[in-house]
Amino acid sequence: MSSSAVLRRALLALAVVALALWTALTTSPRLGLDLRGGTRIVLETQDAPGVRADAQATDRALEVLRKRVDGLGVAEPSLARSGENRIVVELPGLRDPREAAEVIGRTAQLTIHAVTGPSGGPAREPAADGGRVLADPDAAPGSAGFLALAAPALTGDGVKSADAVLDATGGRGWTVDLAFRDAAAADWARLTGEAACAPAGDHARRVAIVLDGRIVSAPSMQTGVPCGGGIAGGATQITGGFSAQEARDLAALVEGGALPVPVTTVEQSTVGPTLGAEAIRASALAAVIGLACTGAFVIAVYRLLGLLATIALLLYGLISYAAVVALGATLTLPGLAGFVLAVGIAVDANVLVFERAREEYAALGRSAPDRDPRRPLAAAFGKAWSAVADSNVTTLLAAGLLFAFATGPVKGFGVTLAIGVLASMVTAMVITRLLADAALALPAVRRRPAVTGMAGLGRLRTRLNRRAPRLMVHRRRWFTVSTALLLVALAGIGVRGVELGVEFTGGRDVRYAATRPVDADAARAAVAAAGFPDAVVQTTGDGGRDVTVRVGETGDEAHARITEAVTGAAGPVTVERDDLIGPSLGGELRTHALLALGLAVAAQLVYLSVRFRWTYAAAAVAAMAQDVLLVVGLFAWLGKPVDSVFLAALLTVVGYSVNDSVVVLDRLRELRRKGGGLPLADLADRAVAQTLPRTVNTGMGALFVLAALAVLGGDTLTDFSVALLAGVLLGMASTVFTALPLTVTLETRSPAPTRPAAPRPASADRTGAVV
Repeated sequence: MSSSAVLRRALLALAVVALALWTALTTSPRLGLDLRGGTRIVLETQDAPGVRADAQATDRALEVLRKRVDGLGVAEPSLARSGENRIVVELPGLRDPREAAEVIGRTAQLTIHAVTGPSGGPAREPAADGGRVLADPDAAPGSAGFLALAAPALTGDGVKSADAVLDATGGRGWTVDLAFRDAAAADWARLTGEAACAPAGDHARRVAIVLDGRIVSAPSMQTGVPCGGGIAGGATQITGGFSAQEARDLAALVEGGALPVPVTTVEQSTVGPTLGAEAIRASALAAVIGLACTGAFVIAVYRLLGLLATIALLLYGLISYAAVVALGATLTLPGLAGFVLAVGIAVDANVLVFERAREEYAALGRSAPDRDPRRPLAAAFGKAWSAVADSNVTTLLAAGLLFAFATGPVKGFGVTLAIGVLASMVTAMVITRLLADAALALPAVRRRPAVTGMAGLGRLRTRLNRRAPRLMVHRRRWFTVSTALLLVALAGIGVRGVELGVEFTGGRDVRYAATRPVDADAARAAVAAAGFPDAVVQTTGDGGRDVTVRVGETGDEAHARITEAVTGAAGPVTVERDDLIGPSLGGELRTHALLALGLAVAAQLVYLSVRFRWTYAAAAVAAMAQDVLLVVGLFAWLGKPVDSVFLAALLTVVGYSVNDSVVVLDRLRELRRKGGGLPLADLADRAVAQTLPRTVNTGMGALFVLAALAVLGGDTLTDFSVALLAGVLLGMASTVFTALPLTVTLETRSPAPTRPAAPRPASADRTGAVV
């Protein structure tokens, strides 16, 4: 490589690292609610008579909700439209979602009517002219008094402002003062002037203020209000024995305006701040331990090159973190897991290059006069690029599908995983190469090639070269073992069944934290006695101090009964997490999960068919499908729930499994081009021998990180880590025992068409001599 090219690369790398460092130091990360605590509510707009809940109506509803949320006094709320008819509301720090959901979700249709007289009831829907019959809030106790109301004379659109006020002088407690706009003020004066003309004691002397189909106040005109003149000044007061909070909520509702279409809550999630802080600490510790173990392992195997790769890994962490915060992406708990997992994946590109460098160095021969390690390293970077690109593209496909079809925190996993993959390619192919070139340019290093880690092929590779494996001879044996494992997995799915989480079925999942260890049977009996015999009650956490209750969809009253029952069995408890998923959203998420998996398989098959022959692609996808089924079967036998976090793990397994297969198949394709007529089965055995050290070393890097996450990541990430641990191990095995044997079998039955030999060029010798 020319010195100018090296200089350009060095300046580019320096600029990227400097920009990443500046971004990391000056920009605070945007934490999701699962990390900082708070409430997340997903609302769905519904069609109303004459109004369709389309994107425009949802946007208008969003603006109304924004004003209401501002009235709640929540710091840094977030509201955004999702799709055509969904609104995602995030309220950091709010621990009680019931009050917020009640205030946010009310239609808040305010109307003011003239009272035409008493009615015997019952309450009726509005007539064609807007008149209706509603219960009288001032009726004597025990009586069923109703009022007949005329058509609305005023609506909430005419309200200029609404304020909660404590009426200390009049003794009416908390009230809501309304101020009307100019035209509405005139209508208010006319309405009250007409009511003041009715005789004292007559119901027609009253004016009814109606909110969402209920009369909240029906004051009678005082004797000082002039007939025909009414109340001037464009202001009035709503009384009704409100508490301070009720008055503030009502004022926020009235001032915010009415929702143009009704909304319903389809998802509700609450996370306590303590749980989020613990998740951050645990994930950070897992990242440090995983990175330290991975770095130590790489240094032990590749020596100086391993040390340089570890430095590049640290810079990778800086670059990927800076990219996340610079893009404004929300960092969620699964996103943190994706960030940590990408550390393990980032090792892959370095290992591919270093193993290839060892081969190129060995190919120079011991008798070569110039065994400069820089030439084999440069050749390794050039030849490994194809495998690095293919393996990372497969992971990016999985991350893209997660971003497209996942919701909530799992979408953050797709974002951080994609950023991590891209950052790993930059650090491995640019930064690691610059560091390695600089180190190998030192005369002291060139005189001691053993220090570089390139002088030997490694113990595993040397042993495999000494006695090459004969795996492809026993293809039927491996097919039989794979079939048996698949039957066991399918038996688990059929016999035990797949336990879908509330995200896919709809329902409520609440996690309580107790101050002492909780007996699971006692908690289960208490919840059953409260009227929920089908509830799934489990104890988790340190010493069984956490209680998780999973039931069908329940309202706030049922939730309160469950909390009371758990308190009776466990003592004082706090709600650490509360997830409520409506059945419609659960069915939709379930459909999206199946669609994402189907598209993942199809996308991998299409991409690999373009990069390889269809036989190679079919074998790699078959091995990947086997890994997915085995992981699902494992979770079925273990009785673990399948939720969106598991879906994230499963799609990562898809990318990782194909990643492994691509590297080995790429080597098989290369050996076949220069195989010299060797049988395909022998070439496949040779491909295994040459790539198995890479597979093991890369897998170890990922396993260190996943083991740290499984031990330290808490209950939320334990199942995620278990699924990925199983997927990584199965992916390593399926590459050797499923993908390659299947490739050999398919290629034997459907060989590639032979290309006609190119004609030899005519000799330039014109003497007539035979050359």
